[in-house]
Amino acid sequence: MFQSVGIAGDVQPGTMRTYDVGGTKVAVAATAGDLYAFDDTCTHMGCSLARGTLDGTTVTCACHGSQFDVTSGAVLRGPAARPVRVRSVQVSGDELSIET
Repeated sequence: MFQSVGIAGDVQPGTMRTYDVGGTKVAVAATAGDLYAFDDTCTHMGCSLARGTLDGTTVTCACHGSQFDVTSGAVLRGPAARPVRVRSVQVSGDELSIET
């Protein structure tokens, strides 16, 4: 099931934006011409990943430096030990929808 959250063009290349999806904060990253969605909560201490930095497909948490691959949610560098949940993204016309 997907929830419409806005306009796909609102997430500019190299940036991240958060949306409320079914009561959960979800970050959407625009990189390499694609959009990737993942839970916005770092699995280390719960900080917002969207407040961190995006370098290619790597997001770095601003709180303690954990890094995740936005395409898979995999931990690339700790201190986080658990991956973040990734969600499917659909774009229809200019409408952005994220898996709930």
